[in-house]
Amino acid sequence: MLRKLLNPVLFACAAALLAAVGYWNINPDSFSERPAQTGTDNAIDFYVVNANTVQYQADGKLHYEMTADKLEHVKTTDITLLTSPNMSLYRGTELPWKVRSERGEVAPEGTQVELIDKVRVERTDAKGRPTILTTSRLTVFPEKEYAQTQQAVRIDAANGVTTAQGMKAYLNDGRMLLQSNVRGQHEVR
Repeated sequence: MLRKLLNPVLFACAAALLAAVGYWNINPDSFSERPAQTGTDNAIDFYVVNANTVQYQADGKLHYEMTADKLEHVKTTDITLLTSPNMSLYRGTELPWKVRSERGEVAPEGTQVELIDKVRVERTDAKGRPTILTTSRLTVFPEKEYAQTQQAVRIDAANGVTTAQGMKAYLNDGRMLLQSNVRGQHEVR
């Protein structure tokens, strides 16, 4: 009879021992950890090769045309990366501003465009006189028709060359404010 009672007690003790060992091997922190993410923070959710975009104004006139070798959209930040963007900004006129750079970043909703490396902005006026602006980085706010940079700027115009450190450009009224270290070499006609 003692043997019949001893077997269930030993079995219960063994089960309790296994349960205790199992409990101590579980790491409580593993319950609070998030599952490992399969993607990275800068995962591209779509891309376009040889992109070409044309936008018209409400009156039907051409607003701008943009091409890029590659366009990549970063899912987590909603930023669009551009490779070799090239834009003709007409704004309803016959003579466009031509803007290009090696890279670009477009903020969500297109509110801000960052042009990066070898930025070149050029325009020829109605009299055939070219104006070329070069810098290493330029931030454009399309809806405000405003652009700025803190980098060195060089402006080659028909009557001379102007250099400066930093610039604010008001595209709507054709005004540029050069920030500091402004130097100019101009021909008097």
